[in-house]
Amino acid sequence: MAKKRETKSPPIRGESDLEKYDLLDGEWRKIGLAAPARRALVDAKLLRVSDLRKISLAELTGLHGMGKSAIARIQTIMDAKKIRFRP
Repeated sequence: MAKKRETKSPPIRGESDLEKYDLLDGEWRKIGLAAPARRALVDAKLLRVSDLRKISLAELTGLHGMGKSAIARIQTIMDAKKIRFRP
């Protein structure tokens, strides 16, 4: 009897995938970022404002889902907390 070959379909962003973000994007949700920006930050393993010290502004701008409004909001929060991007 031949074994059935298992194939994995490409991941589709469904409810179960979005639950991952709900568990990790709390800090970004509190400051009012839109879902695409929150997902981009979580995917980049940037879960707190203090994690932004690890990247440059250019790297943040390059994240898919990160728009001008999200960057402006993030910079305002960073200024208030005296946190700077990596040069």
